[in-house]
Amino acid sequence: MSGFSPEWLALREPYDVRARNPSVLDAVAMAFRAQAIVAIVDLACGTGATVRAIAPRLPQQQSWRLVDNDLGLLARVGALGEPPHRRVAARVVDLARDLELALEGSLDLITCSALLDLVSGEWLERLVVEAAARRLPVYAALSYDGRAALDPSDPFDADMVAAVNRHQRRNKGFGPALGPTAAERAIGRFEGLSYSVVQGRSDWAFEPADGAIQNEILAGWAAAAGELDELPAERIAAWVTRRRELVAAGRAYMRVGHVDFFARPAA
Repeated sequence: MSGFSPEWLALREPYDVRARNPSVLDAVAMAFRAQAIVAIVDLACGTGATVRAIAPRLPQQQSWRLVDNDLGLLARVGALGEPPHRRVAARVVDLARDLELALEGSLDLITCSALLDLVSGEWLERLVVEAAARRLPVYAALSYDGRAALDPSDPFDADMVAAVNRHQRRNKGFGPALGPTAAERAIGRFEGLSYSVVQGRSDWAFEPADGAIQNEILAGWAAAAGELDELPAERIAAWVTRRRELVAAGRAYMRVGHVDFFARPAA
């Protein structure tokens, strides 16, 4: 599976839902509890996972603008509208180039999921500045923060995780990516602009029954480490084999660190 394929997004969504930080979600809900209607733009929406995750916590009357540059993914979001209460409009936007276009018009909230670790410092600064200029709150979920733990452990685990974290800093379409430092950078910038921020961990936690997603992550990590051309290919392949044997034997556990935050302008 590719990192943005519908199959991968469908596989990970139940784990994303379980991982989202409840305290951060509560803060989002509380911020809009007194509003009759809320207008949201979801950046890099994929198949609409953020809508499915947080719509039940928002006022019944909702207007969603779902933004992505993948027509195939956007074609799957039409069913998310539930007239007359929830309106959903899909919009094709190249966020690397036209972020400001995605944010035009009347909005109450910016959301994104699994996006910030892919963007550059320059792009993140654009997002922060545009949000602050419009006095808009931002809910950013599931940013990878570089933590990963595998059980049982393997002597090569640390080398692989370090390689994955280095690969995360490569260009993902927005310039050199912030990778594991993205959430911390974003939180610091919003706080520097007098936003109040609620943050918390939103780790993936996989047990032996979660073999399919563990195997996909192992394959993705191996591909990332191989692209760096820093670790011997035979050691990467041997590590994947050992770890997949643990998955097949029902002995594998995995935790992958993520961070959620809700940044809100000061009153």
